[in-house]
Amino acid sequence: MQGQARSAAGRTEQGTVPFGRSHTLDVLRGLAIAGVMAIHVSQSFPSNIRAVDFAFMCGWTGVNVFYFVSAMTMCLMWTQRVETSPTRKFYIRRFLRIAPLFWLAIPAYLVINGTGPGDNAPNGIGALQVILTATFLHGFWPDSVNSVVPGDWSIAAEMTFYLVFPLLITAFGSRRHLYLALAIVLHLVNVCLFKPWAFALFSAYYGPGHEAFVWTTLHISFLNQLPVFLVGCALFFALRDGFARSDAAIVAVFIALSFAADRATGSHEFNYLMINFVLGALVAGCIKLAIRFQPLEALGRNSYSMYLSHFAVIYGLRQLWPLADGLVSLLIAYVVSAALSYLVARATWHLVERRAQDLAHRLTSQESRQSTLRPTIAATVAGLH
Repeated sequence: MQGQARSAAGRTEQGTVPFGRSHTLDVLRGLAIAGVMAIHVSQSFPSNIRAVDFAFMCGWTGVNVFYFVSAMTMCLMWTQRVETSPTRKFYIRRFLRIAPLFWLAIPAYLVINGTGPGDNAPNGIGALQVILTATFLHGFWPDSVNSVVPGDWSIAAEMTFYLVFPLLITAFGSRRHLYLALAIVLHLVNVCLFKPWAFALFSAYYGPGHEAFVWTTLHISFLNQLPVFLVGCALFFALRDGFARSDAAIVAVFIALSFAADRATGSHEFNYLMINFVLGALVAGCIKLAIRFQPLEALGRNSYSMYLSHFAVIYGLRQLWPLADGLVSLLIAYVVSAALSYLVARATWHLVERRAQDLAHRLTSQESRQSTLRPTIAATVAGLH
């Protein structure tokens, strides 16, 4: 069954887009981490210029670019590899790519931020929040999201997507309309059913005054993010096999249904959907143009460690920063934060990530045929977020 689905998914050997190149995917990851750092630097070092601070705040879209690139890269690897037990080996590679650094981040941020009550944990951090975070289940309980490790909501979404991805691609193959159809159904279920129910449940659980906290955690929940990953999968196969008019028709139906559901429920997720469609178009454009830019590629290859470490870097800089808030302070803080986060990422690559990937290679190469990934894919695999 898996072998048949794998063949179906990868039957187009020569796509319309040179997915074998890693450079553009690394550029996109570089843009994504640059955006994520921008929003967090501006929060700690505001310029007090509305237009500038707003521009930096738009860096939140970098996480969604990560989602698109992640979905497309998973599809790329799945369709290019030929090996026995692909699902088991997929899980081993993904787990060893994400877990080691993330587990190191847990005690580090507990020391930095403490365990007391905060915006993301109204009742403080206890054993429950730490256990859920360590097992990557923190995305399913509001006060465990972003409470132990800053920004860990996206890690929860990524790991949950990795869990379901082999099931999805085995069932759907390269039939991109199925990914889009499922994205539509899940979006409507979230907007019309799950979000109103969960908001009432958790608002009652946490009590008055925590409505904004609950609303935010539901917005960044996996159910609300999964359609982004699904659209990314569909985009991969559309770029590889060529776009069709039916793709545009399905997207138009998606937009119309989302608009109607948003107006009926007041979920405020329609704008989020439209932003993601714009980001998807930008990602597709960069891939079709085979954009390359070495500085961004370098950031992209180290984006995961930079994502985890830049919160601590910014926190440390804020304690020592000699400049008053303003435009100059913001720009210098951004450059310094990026440079230090990159240096930390290079160190963690040599100390942790390279060893974990070597272990993954040893575990997945046993009793298996040699992977048929093209040599040009190797850099992509090494730089995945």
